[in-house]
Amino acid sequence: MAILTDTKARNIKPDDPQFAHGGVTGLVLIPSSTKGHGKWVLRFVSPSSGKRRNAGLGSYPEVSIAEAAKQGNAMREQLAAGIDPLNAREALANAPQELNFEQTAELVHKELLPGWKNKKHGLQWITTLREYAFPTIGSMRLSEIEPRHIADVLRPIWLAKPETASRLKQRLHAVLSWGWAHGHCAANAVDVVHHLLPQQPGKAIRTQHQPAMPWRTIPEFIKTQLRKSKHHDQTHPLLELLILTAARSGEIRGMRWNEVDTEGAIWTIPADRMKAGLPHRIPLSKRAMEILEAQKGLHEDLVFPSPRDQVVLSDMVLTSFLRRVKATSDSPGRIATAHGFRSSFRDWCSEQGYPRDLAERALAHTISNKVEAAYHRTDLLEQRRSMMVAWALYCGSALGNNNLAEEPNLVA
Repeated sequence: MAILTDTKARNIKPDDPQFAHGGVTGLVLIPSSTKGHGKWVLRFVSPSSGKRRNAGLGSYPEVSIAEAAKQGNAMREQLAAGIDPLNAREALANAPQELNFEQTAELVHKELLPGWKNKKHGLQWITTLREYAFPTIGSMRLSEIEPRHIADVLRPIWLAKPETASRLKQRLHAVLSWGWAHGHCAANAVDVVHHLLPQQPGKAIRTQHQPAMPWRTIPEFIKTQLRKSKHHDQTHPLLELLILTAARSGEIRGMRWNEVDTEGAIWTIPADRMKAGLPHRIPLSKRAMEILEAQKGLHEDLVFPSPRDQVVLSDMVLTSFLRRVKATSDSPGRIATAHGFRSSFRDWCSEQGYPRDLAERALAHTISNKVEAAYHRTDLLEQRRSMMVAWALYCGSALGNNNLAEEPNLVA
């Protein structure tokens, strides 16, 4: 029998008889109500029931003759193996859809959220996964995730941020446990990941400060690594602004334009983005304002959007940069961390004779003494402004006298 051609198929009329494909047993093109259009059907006898059945393969010309033949041959192979292709198709359609890690995490978070009394804890739960896990394994199906992938997520912060890493590990475990219980993966990859990671330091060591760059070396670091580098990307202005404001990494990476008062040179971080759950105002120096000015136009909301996805940058951006340039720290054998610059600032404040209270407010540290806290009715913004101006001047001191020109009344 001759193989059906496009010329013949394009001329099929509504009242024509069905056309056999000619190359695949039982494959026919049945005319539709429009000339040149039809429906592909494979007719066969089910090996399981012994009954005649019809399997639709789509419409012509949307499904070409060659594609119909390909589908028909695949079904014929199933029939030769004793499989009813329609039963196989139905089983595939009814099989649970496999989710990727990001979809699963968001679903688990939604299920857990009603049980959290503190909404902030619920937000922190998913934020940790979005920040550290999604960039690496977010698009992976649960069945594809192996212990080595979990290790890749945890390794960057396993020693540098052990407490955060431990919480992240718990949340990864919760997501994969849900997937295991619902049949999306055969095991929980987090269970054995400890075999791929070094032992974390003991709790006594964990409570020590994170490796910080000595404050006396910061001006030269800014000059050589942040201002005069040949490679300009978001990392350089991001890290310099972090140093100038003594802010936390997450606060600076999540900085939004609606938080910045350009006229008053004040950055107000809302309570939901602060560790203590209280809003925090930071006076901005002249150099800080210059950095912000250069960032305008990159994103309507985020000050430091990721170049590719236009979302909040990962914490690894700063960590990787500091490792790449081998940023020195006050801890032998360890690289300085982004969080450590807060300690550098605090040490500088002490050396310059600034009041402890002023420095602590600049760092947005909570006051543990309730009696003392009751008397703290102001954030001492203007007193802190002169301190932050002096800090900005010091940080830029290796760049020459031009950097020392300050606006006398407002910002550095």
